[in-house]
This record gives sequence, structure tokens and C-alpha cells, in this order.
Amino acid sequence: MTGDDPIRGVRRGAQLLALAYLLVFAALVALAAAIGFLGNPRAGDSVAHLDLHPRHIAQATTRTVAQQTPPAAAEPPGTAVLPPQTPLAEPPLPVPAGRPLIADPALIEKTPQGPLPRIADDGTPPMRAYAAPAVSAGKPRIAIVINGLGISAKSTSAALNGLPGGVTLAFAPYASDVQRWVTVARQKGHEVLLEVPMEPYDFPDSDPGQYTLRAGLGEDANTQRLVWALTRFTGYTGVTNLLGGRLLSDAGAIEPVLTYVTRRGLLFYDNGSAAHSVAPDVAARVGATFAQATASIDTIQAAMEIDHRLSDLETTARAQGSASGSGFLYPVTIDRVNKWAQGLSGRGFVLVPISAIVSQSKR
Repeated sequence: MTGDDPIRGVRRGAQLLALAYLLVFAALVALAAAIGFLGNPRAGDSVAHLDLHPRHIAQATTRTVAQQTPPAAAEPPGTAVLPPQTPLAEPPLPVPAGRPLIADPALIEKTPQGPLPRIADDGTPPMRAYAAPAVSAGKPRIAIVINGLGISAKSTSAALNGLPGGVTLAFAPYASDVQRWVTVARQKGHEVLLEVPMEPYDFPDSDPGQYTLRAGLGEDANTQRLVWALTRFTGYTGVTNLLGGRLLSDAGAIEPVLTYVTRRGLLFYDNGSAAHSVAPDVAARVGATFAQATASIDTIQAAMEIDHRLSDLETTARAQGSASGSGFLYPVTIDRVNKWAQGLSGRGFVLVPISAIVSQSKR
């Protein structure tokens, strides 16, 4: 080994160290360039992260539903969204003679919840004061009750424009502007019923709303809920059931309801949706003014089927003197009832409001 070998070795080591530093520096530069081009995956996580906690999902769903408008096409009632429980505005003064009566202070008890119907001091009940005129002329009488009005503005408007005045209209108590629709209906000559939400067999899968009358709830609680419904608007002759299969099959639960309705001077119409209703027997026992649908006319929503049901009503009315059918405000129902009613008189029948065919015990 020559004398300059140590020096050469030092130089070679320095060169290798410099090369290593150069490689490290190049790697760092390459990494920085990659981050700048592709983005920091950790930083991306912090921006795009979604909180999927169930509470937050429920809040988002509630906000979305609250922003949606009611569907244009009417559907049978499911879970109802109730308006705020605030008293209605002061009901209007009596309409002058010769025009349909919408509200009368003599027939109203003022309550914190709103105007509650009552029998006038002279003995006039609301079911008589608000009844639409009926002329039988000795002909068999047929009443048609259409349910579900007041929820969808489009469907309610279509029913009011497409049905003759002799058809009775039942309004749900949920919409904040239901009194406006009832006023229009009365001005067009319709008799009006109030739909009271009642517990069905498949509750809560089918839920008529927060103020549903329930079989196991107790008389006081159900009466409070009934009063809530009764104070939503004025101008109705009586009440009918919104769903209610379970409640109407329980005599102990429905009897206080019919008793309260009777004491308020109102009729009760069982729309026939409850297959095992005990309402007819209970109504006879408590002396309620009562009627029950002979048939549902649109269980099958087809024009031919509805026509058959309407024809069956004629057969029943011819045999018994009267009959009543209930339906929902489906477009096909409105169309077939309108066409059927146009030729009714020529076939020897008369279309009457439901108050014209109820039992006479409290008339």
C-alpha cells in the first residue's frame, strides 16, 4: 500500500456520503411533488368525513320532511303530521239567511283549544243547523260520503270542483287551513263531517296522528283528544272515523265517544272501514244519532268496480228506502260518482246528505 492510500480512502468515503445525502434530498423532493399533485390523504379525510350517528340522521330526515310539500295525489291516511296545537281564529258570524251556515255563536262553546260545538239554548243541535237541504219526493234516498279532504290542497280542490253538492264531504282535522276548505264546501252546498282519528288494528304501522283515540287509553284521555279534533273547524253536522278498526270494535272504548258526540248535538257516521264495528249496537244503547255505510264504493280503485258498488247501493235503497256509500277522494272515485249522480234522478233515486238518512232518535 502506498502512502497516499489513506487520503484516497477518505476522499472516497466523502464522495459516498455526499451521494447518499443527494439521494435522500431527491427522495424528499419527489415525495413533496407527489403530495402536491395527489393531495394529502389524511387531510382529505378531515374534509370529507361524514358523521353517521343515528341522531344526526334523524335530524336531517326531519328537516327534509319538513321542507316537503304534501303529495299532489291523494293517498289513504298513514302517519299524519299534525299542525301546532294553537287555538283557531275567532269563528265567523252567522251567515245571512238563504246561504249555508258555517258558524253560529249560539252553537259554539269557546274553549282554549278553539270553538267547540254545543246544542243551542233553544235546543237546536249543530247537526240540524249545519245540515244541507234534502228533498226526497218519496224516492229512495242514497247518501255518498267522500273522506280524506283537507290534507292535499290539489285533491281537495278537485273533489270540490268535481262532485255535486249532494255529496257529503269528510275533512281531516290536520291542515291549518282546513276551515277555508270547509267554508268553500258549505258554499257549494255540501254537508260536512269531521274525521276523528281512531286507532286501527295495525297501529302504529298505520298511525292517524298524535291525537288518535286509542282503545286502551282511558275515557278522560280520549275525550281530550276528541275535543282537540272537534275544535279544529266549524260548520260540520257530525263526526266519522279516520281508520279506527280497533277502537270501533271495543264497546268500552267507543261508548264514551258516542256519548260525548251525542251530548254535543252531533251525529256519528261509521264509514264501514272497520269490519267488526260494534258502533251500531252502542249507538242504539246510548241514543246516538247514527248511520253506517252500506258499502265502501272504492275498495278496488277501478271504474268498473266503483260502478258496480254504486249500482249495489241503488238495489239496497230500492229495497230498504235508503243506503249510503263511503269512498276516498281518489280521482277515479270523484269521476265515477259525478257521472253516476247525473242520471240518478232519472233512475228513480235522490242523492241526499248523510243527515237525511241517520237514525231519528235524536233528530
